[in-house]
Amino acid sequence: MTDLLEALMILCFGLSWPISIRKSYVSRTAKGKSLFFEVFIWIGYVFGIVRKAMLFAANPDQNWLFFLAWAFYVLNIVEISIDMALYFRNKKLDEKAEKQ
Repeated sequence: MTDLLEALMILCFGLSWPISIRKSYVSRTAKGKSLFFEVFIWIGYVFGIVRKAMLFAANPDQNWLFFLAWAFYVLNIVEISIDMALYFRNKKLDEKAEKQ
């Protein structure tokens, strides 16, 4: 049951990242975004992945929900990495717009 709750929590977080990615891509500006905030969330996902690896090392006989939560952690870290990359793209676009 705890693995299901964890997977659902991570799924809910994961649903918000595509929205953020789209907004970052379409807006073409870094204004209103906090890289500091995203880095700390990214680090939190790394901690979650390390925790899952430690749990698996201690008990490799896990159910499918354990691996579902693992997959959502990986998906979320990929999504936030994309959003962070867009931040840097948008920051350059902002600097270019300011020069003009």
